[in-house]
Amino acid sequence: MIQAVNTSKTMSDNLVKIKMQNPIVEMDGDEMARVVWAQIKEALIMPFVDMNTEYFDLSVTERDRTNNEVSVLAGEAVRKHFVGVKCPTISPTPERIEEYKLSGNAKSPNGVIRNMLGGVLFRKPICAPSIRPIVSTWQEPITIVRHIYGDVYRNIELTAEKGDICEIALIRPGSETFTKTIYDFPDSGGIVQAVHNTDESIIAFARCCMAFAIDEGQDLWFGAKDTVSKIYDRRFFDIFDQIFKDEYKSRFEAEGIIYRKMLIDDAAAQALRSKGGFVWACKNYDGDVMSDIVAAGFGSSAMMTSFLVSPDGQYLYETAHGTVRHHYYKHLKGERVSTNPAGMIFAWSNALCKRGEIDGSKELVTFADVLAEAVIKTIEDGILTDDLYHRSDRTEKAAVDTQVFISETAGRVHELLEPGT
Repeated sequence: MIQAVNTSKTMSDNLVKIKMQNPIVEMDGDEMARVVWAQIKEALIMPFVDMNTEYFDLSVTERDRTNNEVSVLAGEAVRKHFVGVKCPTISPTPERIEEYKLSGNAKSPNGVIRNMLGGVLFRKPICAPSIRPIVSTWQEPITIVRHIYGDVYRNIELTAEKGDICEIALIRPGSETFTKTIYDFPDSGGIVQAVHNTDESIIAFARCCMAFAIDEGQDLWFGAKDTVSKIYDRRFFDIFDQIFKDEYKSRFEAEGIIYRKMLIDDAAAQALRSKGGFVWACKNYDGDVMSDIVAAGFGSSAMMTSFLVSPDGQYLYETAHGTVRHHYYKHLKGERVSTNPAGMIFAWSNALCKRGEIDGSKELVTFADVLAEAVIKTIEDGILTDDLYHRSDRTEKAAVDTQVFISETAGRVHELLEPGT
């Protein structure tokens, strides 16, 4: 018999709400994620914390209405307050523009804010002992460290017509201009794309990856494709090699960990055969793809933390999944919905923890740890959303909807804060 926690009681009088000294920048989102976001705040945070947030509505309609100004203001607020937490949002496609009757001005807030803050994106699975990874060899979490500058996310694209010739020019002031033909289109039209990166961003990325690997006490892998991209990808390898040799080699040796540079396809193959437990540095697009693969491989895309660390010490916590569109349509019809809220709860937990660390609030850090522990305890007690039900090793378990999972988690927060009651 699964033991449910009684959550009907109100918060005990002796539990005083924790004060927040400085605000967290809260960025609301879209669709089912927005619905669950509100449920999490109401049941898991507001009863325990006297919330101090600077709120921004980053829904696709509000971004469209403000011509993305709301995203810029949210990014500026994170720069000011150092800690932000973000709900999943819609990145508009032609289909979504039609669906929401948009003007087409709503860009992805992720791109806008990440370009403002810079830095590196970390994604690490949320692991519970009873949840079996889909990749049977994986025993320990794999952390994806994604470079979030440049590549296709800051590309220039053009559509070519038959007969067009596409060239690339590098103008060196005070010197000559270097020009190369990319392709001519004698027989048909086509498409072209130009991407770029900077030594400065790659150096910062390398240092961040190596420092994180040392903190975690885990090997660092870095994969690219210099056999094909002999200048662009090779530059990444050369910079990583130099930074490692000059600044981190002795520290890695002292920790008993190693740095491995690999072809990206070889890294992917070896990762699937590994037991996990390493840090995997990826270029921008590679990291986007591999983080979703790792999340799914450990059981669910909802069981993944995601946070950005900027060079200036700002932190932005979010989830690795999207707005859960298909669940939202069911929700609008009044049907049962079992969206896994773990990633969103952990986004709040990690943001509250970082706010407490920066402000010196032990109470806030303790509560954040309890909130994360309560999520895992709920899962280990066999209270599961649909995505986890068939992945759980529990013999006694129940598939529940989102509200029940959140309610059960709230009960366990009470238990952990008030032991013996």
